[in-house]
Amino acid sequence: MAFQPAAIEGGRDPRVYLSEKEEQDVYVPENYHVPDGTTPNLETYMHYAKIQRDREALSARNDAEGGRLGGLFSRIFNRSQESDSRSVASARSDPKNVAPSSEEGGSALVTSSEYRAASGALRTATWGSVFYLITTDILGPYSTPWAFQQVGYGPGVACFFVFGILAAYSGFLLWWMFLKLDSERYPVKSFGDLGHRIYGRWFKYLCNILQSLQLVINVGIIILGNGQGLSQMAKFKLCFCVCNVVWTLAGMILGQIRTLQKFGKVANLSIWLNIIVLIMTMAFVANSPPNYIASPTGEYAGPVITQAINLQPFQDQLNGIMQIVFSYGGAMIFIEFMAEMRRPMDFWKAMALSQIFIFVVYMFFGLFVYTYQGQYVINPANQGISTYGLQTATNAISLTAGLIAAALYGNIGVKVIYNNVFVEMFGFPELTVSRAKYYFAISVVVYWIIAFIIGSAIPQFSLLSSLVAAVCIFQFTYTFPPFMILGYCMQLDATKGDGQFDVNNPHAHRVDTWRDSSRWKRAFFTNFKNTFFNVWNILLTLACLSCAILSAYSSILSMVNAFQSENPPPSFGCRSPLDNS
Repeated sequence: MAFQPAAIEGGRDPRVYLSEKEEQDVYVPENYHVPDGTTPNLETYMHYAKIQRDREALSARNDAEGGRLGGLFSRIFNRSQESDSRSVASARSDPKNVAPSSEEGGSALVTSSEYRAASGALRTATWGSVFYLITTDILGPYSTPWAFQQVGYGPGVACFFVFGILAAYSGFLLWWMFLKLDSERYPVKSFGDLGHRIYGRWFKYLCNILQSLQLVINVGIIILGNGQGLSQMAKFKLCFCVCNVVWTLAGMILGQIRTLQKFGKVANLSIWLNIIVLIMTMAFVANSPPNYIASPTGEYAGPVITQAINLQPFQDQLNGIMQIVFSYGGAMIFIEFMAEMRRPMDFWKAMALSQIFIFVVYMFFGLFVYTYQGQYVINPANQGISTYGLQTATNAISLTAGLIAAALYGNIGVKVIYNNVFVEMFGFPELTVSRAKYYFAISVVVYWIIAFIIGSAIPQFSLLSSLVAAVCIFQFTYTFPPFMILGYCMQLDATKGDGQFDVNNPHAHRVDTWRDSSRWKRAFFTNFKNTFFNVWNILLTLACLSCAILSAYSSILSMVNAFQSENPPPSFGCRSPLDNS
């Protein structure tokens, strides 16, 4: 018999003694320690992840054989809501899954089988809905013309291709590591959780800080961009700061949606709105002159100039390249998407389609608009249309899509902060608890207020987006994934000299520690092919880190110079950044 604490409910005795069979069947929380009292190691995470993936594969085969998923459309974009209810009900009604009641000297505990069913019911997103979520990006496509304006045709196309290949590589690495380390017993819920399992708590804190910073700045950038659009629609007669307040209040309302599955339905609309705006923008810029008033060049009615290579200061070129990085900046929230997928093994489909979509559509749009507007390109691009009626039409649609994207970023950002700060440090209830919805609602309001302050204090759309791309996005998309796979592969190779793994005593099989040179030798030289793979990832990590540092310096320097210019847009001011008349 073993002692297990249970929740005190209605005066029940919290001390409950369970048999060995009951002890194995009772669900344990995610911070569960292994039987010998130590914390889980990499082998423990991999052991339960293997069980989880086998269970998901069996579920997929059963659904396919039973014909419950219907046609192709439903297999991609839908899921059976009734199957979750049946699973939970079946788990509850199965006698072998019922823990002893309080009258029998026990407590009404949640069993492992019942928890598996309930956990599966909470994972509701399909790979089709995740594709929509990844491509629900208001900033990526509209900033690409400005990127080509900063570097020219040749370097722009080359960077788009190289960054696209590396982004796909990083996405595959994240997907692979998630499948190897995520399970119902030890779920991976965020980028920081995945990093924690490989490098420890310090790396989790680093990821969470950068992720929170990126998401809140992204929301601030969208508030800034939407404020610019609204000021254009009002012909600059409405105070710019008030325009930002309008979108902040709208985001607070839409941000109350708590699940990504519900956001997937809204994101479905957003991607089509973005495509409509892209098509309208290309049609309008091809048949109307540039928006000279909004152009930061200070030139009026001059000839449009395009260049194969724009030979300007290197720091300006780096700021342009960071806009391309922005286009591929979804890797930071890949883990959150996989964590809410019913079958995360299918994530590669959503990632592959989204990367192809971004490469083809975004680059074509950037090249097209740059060809017609040259040095007069505005960021975001649709605000560079000069005809007021056409400009207003694109603004009206893009503002809606931007609000949806901002609400998505805010949703995940609030969850990251809530789970990693409020729950872990201050003991707040989990988001699955009913009373947590009130804390979540308050957190959303505070989050959007912070985003408003960022967007209004730094009214420089292009430079602010370049800075967050260099400091945050670059790390999650390009620096961290090869660094993490390096640690994962080295730890995996190091275990090849250990004894037989025992899940009940996971540390006993290790013959040495990382303080011993023998473990480092096995980690790096056990497999000749893996040695080359490790060297490649080391070099890639260092190269990406160097590029990110240099780009961040360039963005900050450009931002300081912009504030010191003759007529900069004031912080929290009424003059719109687009009003250069």
